[in-house]
Amino acid sequence: MAPSPLPLKEMQSTRSRRKVAPAAADGGDSGDKLEQLLLSSAICNGEDLGPFVRKAFASSRPETLLHHLRHFARSKESEIEEVCKAHYQDFILAVDDLRSLLSDVDSLKSSLSDSNSRLQSVAGPLLSSLDSFVDAQNVSKNVDFALTSVTSCINLMELCSRANHHLSNGSFYMALKCLDSIENEFQVKTPSSTLKRMLERKIPEIRSHIERKISKEFGDWLVEIRVVSRNLGQLAIGQASAARQREEDLRMKQRQAEEQSRLSLRDCVYALEEEDEEGGLGGDESDGYSNGNNGLLGFDLTPLYRAYHIHQTLGLEDRFKQYYFENRKLQLTSDFQVSSMTPFLESHQTFFAQIAGFFIVEDRVLRTGGGLISKMEVENLWETAVSKMCSVLEDQFSRMQTANHLLLIKDYVSLLGVTLRRYGYPVDALLDVLSKHRDKYHELLLSDCRKQIAEALAADKFEQMLMKKEYEYSMNVLSFQIQTSDIIPAFPYVAPFSSTVPDCCRIVRSFIEDSVSFMSYGGQLDFYDVVKKYLDRLLSEVLDGALLKLISSSVHGVSQAMQVAANMAVLERACDFFFRHAAQLSGIPLRMAERGRRQFPLNKARDAAEEMLSGMLKTKVDGFMTLIENVNWMTDEPSQGGNEYVNEVIIYLETLVSTAQQILPPQVLKRVLQDVLSHISEKIVGTLLGDSVKRFNVNAIIGIDVDIRLLESFADNLAPLFSEGDANQLNNALAESRQLINLLLSNHPENFLNLVIRERSYNTLDYRKVVTISEKLRDPSDRLFGTFGSRGARQNPKKKSLDALIKRLKDVS
Repeated sequence: MAPSPLPLKEMQSTRSRRKVAPAAADGGDSGDKLEQLLLSSAICNGEDLGPFVRKAFASSRPETLLHHLRHFARSKESEIEEVCKAHYQDFILAVDDLRSLLSDVDSLKSSLSDSNSRLQSVAGPLLSSLDSFVDAQNVSKNVDFALTSVTSCINLMELCSRANHHLSNGSFYMALKCLDSIENEFQVKTPSSTLKRMLERKIPEIRSHIERKISKEFGDWLVEIRVVSRNLGQLAIGQASAARQREEDLRMKQRQAEEQSRLSLRDCVYALEEEDEEGGLGGDESDGYSNGNNGLLGFDLTPLYRAYHIHQTLGLEDRFKQYYFENRKLQLTSDFQVSSMTPFLESHQTFFAQIAGFFIVEDRVLRTGGGLISKMEVENLWETAVSKMCSVLEDQFSRMQTANHLLLIKDYVSLLGVTLRRYGYPVDALLDVLSKHRDKYHELLLSDCRKQIAEALAADKFEQMLMKKEYEYSMNVLSFQIQTSDIIPAFPYVAPFSSTVPDCCRIVRSFIEDSVSFMSYGGQLDFYDVVKKYLDRLLSEVLDGALLKLISSSVHGVSQAMQVAANMAVLERACDFFFRHAAQLSGIPLRMAERGRRQFPLNKARDAAEEMLSGMLKTKVDGFMTLIENVNWMTDEPSQGGNEYVNEVIIYLETLVSTAQQILPPQVLKRVLQDVLSHISEKIVGTLLGDSVKRFNVNAIIGIDVDIRLLESFADNLAPLFSEGDANQLNNALAESRQLINLLLSNHPENFLNLVIRERSYNTLDYRKVVTISEKLRDPSDRLFGTFGSRGARQNPKKKSLDALIKRLKDVS
């Protein structure tokens, strides 16, 4: 078989790729030939013929160009002919093949026609069945789509019904979850346009409805939590108060044990007691408050957390946080309002309890609220509250004029501080305000005690106190440790003091306890020095001043003065108890309190009482001493039984002592008697020195010596009541008169000039008095002093020595 001719397209592309070189010109005009060659070359190479056309028209020779083109076409015809000749044989063979193929096609056509006829006859029924199948399949698809749509609508309706059920039951979170499922799974895919429009309209309405309902519940909770906060604060502060009371009871037992140990180690009894620890309001969840609705006082945070959770689900978390913070801040600001219609003393507990409950709730919300409120926000609220409470306290304290009112508020504020410190809130600023008003409180307390002491002293009848029962003795004596013996006396018991003493002791003890109460739990641990300072003021200024006023204005008679002196002695023992009691309550060892003890703070009143008693006794004695005027100073016989005045004085003093020793302590009795005896001695010397006695003889001096001996005997008889030193001091009270009489009766009066003898035997005598008194002595006896005052008589050597002594004494004067 001859090879098939190349396709026309391939032939054209072969020619287009072949570059035709210009043929050599043969004869004629060389320029035309060249131009023809260039044109042929450009056509063969597929170049642009535009230049040739422009050139031909430019030279006005378009015919030449046409000629050249025709010539080129004729030259290509010969080439085409050659090509046709080269492929003619193949073309003939191809035509033969096509003819044979045509016959085959005819046979195939007839075969296909037969096959088509047979196929039509067979496929006709099948096509009709296929059409039925397609129709049935379309119906099935439509039914499946309808069922799917109905199922989707049913599920959607179930979700809608569930959402309505949750809404009706108040299960807003579940209702919102149903709405989310409807939006995510059904709203876009819902085939019903009616349902879709309904969902698009109702879902936002339902969410708005839920938001309104939960906001209303939250608003109701905000109203309720204010009442709950107040009750919660009162309960928390009450528990702090109970804990403080337990501590006070424990310290009281410790003090009793220490006191018992101090008195007698052998009698100490030690016991361990278990204290029931009451649960506090701490931070753990085991306390009486919970997030549920079964906590004490209904401390229920469920509505709050539910509202917070719902707003989180609604995507409104930040807005709810801000709303919560602003509302709580407004509530706190409202809690700061102090009513001017109600005294602060009546409303302060509610005021502080409301604030305490507020911050207890906020502490719980901070710890369990999942970020509902931040620590910074709570701290800011607390700083605001502290600032306001300090301002209110400053204002109210500045108006108060009653110490007890100040103490009540201080105690409650300190309990507030203890309560809130357990929750981590700093309370130093509040304690600083309390410390700042410490001086004012004590000044008011001193003023109150001044009034109470004045009333107690004004009610005193200056009578010994009668106690009929042991509890009275315990209440009035043992409780202030003013007993002189540990043995309980028989009842009825007459105390050496009047009712003023226990009354004043109770006032002072109350002052100490109130002072310690104010200083306790105020942030200052060592406050004994402060309590001691004000206790000193109470005793040395208030009580001492009141007693001085009483002594100077209300004491009349020796019995009353003696009772006051006895009271002062008992108060001296009571003062030791006061400082020990203050030390015990302040929590410092007793040895430290005793180490810093000062002198008796009531010494002015004590000295005034003893001075008044001595003065009254001196006045009484002076009445008896007037009988000294009846003494015969120039008697011929000395008195053997004492002069009348001294007997009257001794009888009075013995009667006085028998009464005084029942109520006056030995030290006080000694001081009073010493002062009285010293006064008697001075009166005797004064009488000898005075103008009423112009002269006297030795017999009169011997009588005065007997008088002094009787007084000394009286003092010696009192020796069993006193110590040896006190008895000697009592005898020394008569030293001046005794030394004077000894000198006047001495055989060697010149010894008075000896400094050693004078210091030993005549140290109380004034030489001027000695000269004056000696000159009054008139006696013709042989005694040395017998010639004193004899002018014209014959003088013996003794008289000369005495005159020389008197002269020397006068020269010294």
